[in-house]
Amino acid sequence: MPPGSLRFVLTVSTVNVNGLRAAAKKGFVEWLAATDASLVACQEVRAEPAELPAAVREPDGWHGLHAPAADKGRAGVSIYSRFEPEEVRVGFGEPEFEDSGRYLEAHLPGLVLASLYLPSGDVGTPRQDEKERFMAAFLPYLIELRAKAEASGSEVLVVGDWNIAHAEIDLKNWKGNRKNSGFLPEERAWLGRVFDEAGYVDLQRRLDPDGPGPYTWWSYRGQAFDNDSGWRIDLVCASPGIAEKCTSVVVERAASYDQRWSDHAPVTATFDWDVPA
Repeated sequence: MPPGSLRFVLTVSTVNVNGLRAAAKKGFVEWLAATDASLVACQEVRAEPAELPAAVREPDGWHGLHAPAADKGRAGVSIYSRFEPEEVRVGFGEPEFEDSGRYLEAHLPGLVLASLYLPSGDVGTPRQDEKERFMAAFLPYLIELRAKAEASGSEVLVVGDWNIAHAEIDLKNWKGNRKNSGFLPEERAWLGRVFDEAGYVDLQRRLDPDGPGPYTWWSYRGQAFDNDSGWRIDLVCASPGIAEKCTSVVVERAASYDQRWSDHAPVTATFDWDVPA
């Protein structure tokens, strides 16, 4: 173990809550109280901090960090941390997206945790154009973030709803979605650059390279959940150093449809990590 470091088990969860106020009434509060995670990232919060009950805004034992969107009722990302952050950053320096509620960083000793909600897009509409602009600006930032963290001796976790299924094993109906946003060739190629060019590691695929799934999102329509006809779009992406310390990644899929408090499931990663003391 390096001098001046402390080894412990670090557990990190990410979940698109599909509206935090609604999720809090359906089971999110109970899930948060029971989780072993020390860091929890949420996306699609869709609420200003003042609109959240105190027990949700900053639960006992947690530091609640929130980055709402300027457009009311849209997007919004949060981080719950059992450790007090040294620094908090909203946005990644691109003016168009600074107040869009899509990116939030918490800087902790030896670690930068980012909660990401990448735009979902819709082919042939301005929403897809927005998604493409976001991706074009975000990739250089990811490269810069990793370089700065490495220079300071820190690791990086960028977790959240990436809204892209990278490969055929990442969604059930891949043949029917080849021309839909979330599985377009150019989107998949961009996510490949996050891994190959920026050097981030998709922890689920590191531990389970063959798939299929496990899926993290299922439409509320039809029998998608019951048939496990889903998409794997909620990812835990890590810098190589901490990726090597990952011991498990689990999708916390609800036992039944009526027990869901979001259309996404939490993704929880565990690390055997040497953190600077």
